Amino acid sequence: MLFEFRAYSALLLPFVVPGLALAAHLFIRAARTGTLADGLLGLLLLLNVLPVAQWMLGFAGWYDSHDAYSTAMFYVPWRPWLAWGPVFYLYFRSLTNQEFELRRHWWHLAPWLLFVGAFAGTAVYDVGWQHLVRGLPMPHHFGTKGAGAAALDEVDLLLDIVGYGSMLGYGIATLRHYRHYRRYLDDNFSDTTRLRFRGLRDLLLAALLALVVWLTLEVLDALIGPLGYSGSWYAYLANGVLIYYLSVVGLQANYAATVPLRFEPDDSPRAPIAAELPAPVPVALTEGPPTPAFVSAATAARPEPAAPSLEPDSLQVELPKTAGAPAVELAPELRPWREKLLRLMAEEQPWLEPELTLAELAHRLRTNTSLLSHVINTGCGQNFNDFVNSYRVAEAERKLRDPRLAHYSLVGIALECGFNSKSTFNRVFKKLTVRTPGEVTRPKS
Repeated sequence: MLFEFRAYSALLLPFVVPGLALAAHLFIRAARTGTLADGLLGLLLLLNVLPVAQWMLGFAGWYDSHDAYSTAMFYVPWRPWLAWGPVFYLYFRSLTNQEFELRRHWWHLAPWLLFVGAFAGTAVYDVGWQHLVRGLPMPHHFGTKGAGAAALDEVDLLLDIVGYGSMLGYGIATLRHYRHYRRYLDDNFSDTTRLRFRGLRDLLLAALLALVVWLTLEVLDALIGPLGYSGSWYAYLANGVLIYYLSVVGLQANYAATVPLRFEPDDSPRAPIAAELPAPVPVALTEGPPTPAFVSAATAARPEPAAPSLEPDSLQVELPKTAGAPAVELAPELRPWREKLLRLMAEEQPWLEPELTLAELAHRLRTNTSLLSHVINTGCGQNFNDFVNSYRVAEAERKLRDPRLAHYSLVGIALECGFNSKSTFNRVFKKLTVRTPGEVTRPKS
């Protein structure tokens, strides 16, 4: 007997086989390319497959065959709880920092490695030494299970509790790092859509919700009696669905992570400027190029503001009217950098480049990213993402009102203004103007 196709076993098979195949593919690709994210995603997939495979093989008759198949079932570390949280955490770290090295963080996996080692040692003792070398029969489960495996069963509950706590703790830590990661993106990238990894965040939330449901089933099982194998089967079916979900969002995330990322959550994050900004105000529609706005109330009332001065003592700041907050006075030594930045944005229009980053802009200004980030956050009142998108949105406003461009679609205008997609254009436009591009009254062609 190798596999009995029954309703419960056959319905789990489509989750197990593709999951194992994709995990193997990722392991091979990680070995060839040295990409840590591929290896960790493969391990994460394997961890999701293991409990589903155990239930599938159980319903396929392996526990009831009373032969070598039954013996194999008792010496595989099917439970993923001790590893799932740490592996997901390490996977997130590898995606968001291309300099991340597993050899410096392997200790996160130490409890799971001890768990796997305990099963391996028990198999060597029960099957290898006691049964094959000494010729003693196995005392449990119709002669298919040794004393060591039975001893491991006695600590199942304790291991499960520790595993549940580990998964919950690492899940919360990853969500906290994800929040800091979003600030890092806003401070360094002008197009953050595909780098936000929202699918992975949603997957983690779904996994934590599944953990709560699983714990609820465990409590009910203990209080009102066994739920039965058939009742628990649905939980493993849901876990099988998570295998497909993880495969899709994981592969998408691995592809997006080819962009150089250097997020390090262990650093003490500075206070996020974006969190201190007031709600954005609608942009006034005007003709001509993006209209600049000045910091002081007196200069803000001018109909035709002059180009910003490059003198160090000048406090004039030229920004699109989509700026979320007024700039504040910078230290005297930083004022020239603000003026140079604003002149570069006006003359060279780097914001038309969809993939513009803080590092590229700093390179053009011949300065470092720390200084430029401080100038933008403090002197312009925005994070880098909002600062660049303010220029794009202002230009989009102008094009939307231009009669000569009335035949342009919203997608065409979005692409010409430096946006990568219509969805990003709509999201950013509404964020900075409190309305959608479609709500802007356009002249008839």
